[in-house]
Amino acid sequence: MSEHLYRLVEVVGTSKTGTDDAVRNAIAKADKSLGAMRWFQVVETRGQIDEGRIAYWQVTLKIGFSVKDS
Repeated sequence: MSEHLYRLVEVVGTSKTGTDDAVRNAIAKADKSLGAMRWFQVVETRGQIDEGRIAYWQVTLKIGFSVKDS
């Protein structure tokens, strides 16, 4: 069995509707440039408040993706 090597990036996804959508938005966008993503970890959840209401959910993720063998 071969050994695996992963690289980590940190991204922030946003959504007006909730944290699940913020995570999905972040992963969908990251997939366009990273590819080979294998896992994610939610590091932080926060939001933007506008006029006493939640305007945006913001979720910070660490995404691990495979490093290709050369």
